Amino acid sequence: MSTTETEHHSLAENTPTEPDNVGEHHASDLLYVQIFVLLFALTAVEVSTYFFDFGPSQLPVLLGIMVVKFAIVVAFFMHLRFDHKLFSWVFVSGLLLAVAVYGIMLTTFQYWQNL
Repeated sequence: MSTTETEHHSLAENTPTEPDNVGEHHASDLLYVQIFVLLFALTAVEVSTYFFDFGPSQLPVLLGIMVVKFAIVVAFFMHLRFDHKLFSWVFVSGLLLAVAVYGIMLTTFQYWQNL
């Protein structure tokens, strides 16, 4: 038996076919149904802002609901809640960087328009 065959054989034995502790890393079906109901209710509140006058608080209400829905989707459907915290930090830092760059670009357009 050659060394490559031995290395390949030992690698195949040590490679897991399924992740460990599968039950602990995923939400139950009941939790996904609860998340669906919550997201549905939040969407209904968002849609209601078009039929009822929230006055000057309409934009903050919509932005707040948007952030909550985004956090729920990212945490559960992207499985960041069940992954290592490093993945959450990488995701959040990338998101903050993107928002900062977008904000800088918007202020740049406003600045050059007023010259």
